Amino acid sequence: MVLEGLLAILSVKNLIYVALATAGGLAIGALPGLTATMGVALLVPLTFTMGPISGLAVLGAIYMSAIYGGCFSAILINTPGTPGSIATAFDGYPMAKKGEGDKAIFAATYASMIGGLLSLVALFFLSPPLARVALKFGPPEYFWLAIFGMTVISSLGEGSVIKTFLSGGIGLVLSCIGVTRMGGELRFGFGWHELQGGIELVAALIGLFCIPEALNFMGMSGSSIYDVAFVKKKKGVWFSYIREFWGTRVTLIRSTLIGIIIGILPGAGGTIANVVAYNDAKTYSKKKGFGKGIMDGVVAPESANNATVGGGLIPTLTLGVPGTPVDAIILGALMLHSLQPGPQLFQKSGVVVYSFMWALVISTLMMGVIGLSIGVATYRAVSKVPTRYLAPTIIFLSIIGSYALRNSMADVWMMLALGLIGYGFRMLGMSTSAAVLGLVLGQICEEGLVQASILSQASSFYRVFFLRPISALLILLSILTLFWPVIASLLAKRRSRKEDHERAKG
Repeated sequence: MVLEGLLAILSVKNLIYVALATAGGLAIGALPGLTATMGVALLVPLTFTMGPISGLAVLGAIYMSAIYGGCFSAILINTPGTPGSIATAFDGYPMAKKGEGDKAIFAATYASMIGGLLSLVALFFLSPPLARVALKFGPPEYFWLAIFGMTVISSLGEGSVIKTFLSGGIGLVLSCIGVTRMGGELRFGFGWHELQGGIELVAALIGLFCIPEALNFMGMSGSSIYDVAFVKKKKGVWFSYIREFWGTRVTLIRSTLIGIIIGILPGAGGTIANVVAYNDAKTYSKKKGFGKGIMDGVVAPESANNATVGGGLIPTLTLGVPGTPVDAIILGALMLHSLQPGPQLFQKSGVVVYSFMWALVISTLMMGVIGLSIGVATYRAVSKVPTRYLAPTIIFLSIIGSYALRNSMADVWMMLALGLIGYGFRMLGMSTSAAVLGLVLGQICEEGLVQASILSQASSFYRVFFLRPISALLILLSILTLFWPVIASLLAKRRSRKEDHERAKG
């Protein structure tokens, strides 16, 4: 069936569909507000006229390339195109400002490609056992996963740790706005019915990142947003990029595994994987300079967010449990084409399913050519656009993207208000990234806590929260991550004393 699926997707018509969908996904991901979820959802009706193989191939290509496309705006103008590209901006934009935007795009492109391909290998060969792991995650595990994510917040700020945690706390408060999913009570509504649905994540992302950056561009006096003008690179420089990229292989593999594991967990997705992988690289890598523009800081988040694609599809296809919102849409598309996800899907409709998976592989390979070409060309164009044109363009696209989320002006006003808050954060040296992560993790943490508390009424609070194996592992990881800077400092001092002692003896 695997070979039959490959032969089915290799028709000229399907390859053209995949190529066009890959290019379209790159554009969707690069524009703030047009997320992979929105792109796949908008194209579902267009696939009704196609056969199951062609229709699913288009949706899969859009999905994979849109996740990657968010890196373009993150690297070039410090505004993540998708929630899964937040951490990409930490080192990608400093590289662009130094005149290394093409290197950052090169690293993001091939990290995304390799991360996506390895996750698809897991999808091909490891689906059943990995799907069973996802079933072991209950409310207590999600609560501790959110706590583990919050320990990552300390790595998201460049200055005061207290300010960074304060930013994360503000994000947690923002996540409490609206009607609670568990009890149905309205919190922090202030009499505005527009707040009943809570803070829309993409609107918050646009406001907290795009608007402050646009306002910052307005205050620039130069003709370019970069500190160094774009200089056309010599041919040999690409070989140096390849050598440097090879040096990130440990970070690449580790981040990909993080992305696959987090992708398998329903509701987690690329936003969490992106930041967790960056924090892991920053914590355990021997390289210095994270946050100032190094390749590892781009490779880690980009390999992780694309690895969530294959990871998220594992429970979607084998159990009918979507790992991310995009997976939920693809689950619906499968059912519309009379394909029932579950254990029997691969036996009853193996050719169609494997064609869909091969389409993802082909789209990922196409990203390496199409994405790099578009990315470098865009970098050259942005480097020549005067800031007086770039800033209003970003604000215009931010307004359009926010309105397109739910066709609501309330999202636009919310985005602009959060934009002013984000600008205030920047003036005070606070972390907007920590606030966004707090907003994402707040809902996961609250739902896990409430549901686990209900479960503990039939058993024991201690047993439910602390004695489950996966919960215990996440608690240990949280403690290790939280105190790792102190542990690392002690180890460095001990190593230094040992070296001094050996030199004294010598």
